[in-house]
Amino acid sequence: MTACAIEPAAGDGGTARRAGLTITADGAYAVRLAGDGQALYPQRWTLDGPEAYTVPLPAGQPEEPDAQVLPLADGRVLIARRADGRVLFSLLYPTGPATGDLPLGGIEAADVRLLPPSPQGACAYALVGGVHATAIWLVAGGAFGPEHVADVKGRCTGGVWLDRTGRMLALDRQVDDGPVKAVAVDLERGGEVTPLLQIAEDSDDRLLLADPESGLLMLRSDAPGHERLGWGVLGSTLPVRFPECLRPPGVELTPFAVQPGQTLTPEGCAVALRIDGATGSWVGLWRPAERVLHQLAPPEGWLAGAGVWSRDGELRLPWAIDGLGAGVARLAMPEPPPVVRVAPMPAPAAKPVPLGQAPLAGRG
Repeated sequence: MTACAIEPAAGDGGTARRAGLTITADGAYAVRLAGDGQALYPQRWTLDGPEAYTVPLPAGQPEEPDAQVLPLADGRVLIARRADGRVLFSLLYPTGPATGDLPLGGIEAADVRLLPPSPQGACAYALVGGVHATAIWLVAGGAFGPEHVADVKGRCTGGVWLDRTGRMLALDRQVDDGPVKAVAVDLERGGEVTPLLQIAEDSDDRLLLADPESGLLMLRSDAPGHERLGWGVLGSTLPVRFPECLRPPGVELTPFAVQPGQTLTPEGCAVALRIDGATGSWVGLWRPAERVLHQLAPPEGWLAGAGVWSRDGELRLPWAIDGLGAGVARLAMPEPPPVVRVAPMPAPAAKPVPLGQAPLAGRG
């Protein structure tokens, strides 16, 4: 499973931060805005073959820096472009030397943000901000262009899929000036909302990643007194845990991918984290069962915050270097440190006490 981790960065009031490359839920395709300065264009990656390769998808003119791109499971790329107070959606695909551009329609709104790729693969959704509610729109995969799906009371950010069908969506919701709480939204029941994270009454509880197979949830909350990374299990009554190893000093951690295939064993899931510090960004690997954060140097040119796990535990990290092309580096979860068992010291042999000197205290 991959998740192009999207979360409000600390202190930004909820502005979304997206990794440089967005990967489909099945790990087959990815896309990013490539190029320099004002000469930007969508670049599609194919990741499910023996070697990764890229295809440029330039339109008739360069894309704006605020254009949003999202890969679909069939290899096409959804692009959202702003124009005259609207956001226009199109599907891009290679057609020999040119780029096919299929218009899908638009939405009249200023605050439109694409959600992460749906597990279903053929559909794409967006959040549209409003004064008192946030709208969810189906912007690709519908019958007649963009379709309004549901309205969720409050201001919603984030976006994590909770199942493999694309029905249940988790959003981080703030109603009025209250705390931020992750809620589950049922897209097949008109956007029915149910609480998901309620760690403390007044805490901000945001969901960052979820793995439907194991039920592992990665979250960020200030319930411990200040913001901490924690983990829990979907549907479990056990409390959320905040491992000490996930708070190394002087850096910020953001989980971006969870190993799939660990059915009902969340403690065995490997989690990849982006570590940001004063010297740059590198990779953290962690399992709940081991309670150890492994910090590893990333490949040169890593598109920080992007990556996907294979089911057998191989982490694939896309990289791109001007003049050298692009590729995927592979990392494995380090073996857990051996457990050193220390044999107890033998007790000294008891020295017999003469009967006449034996202690009598406590005898009846």
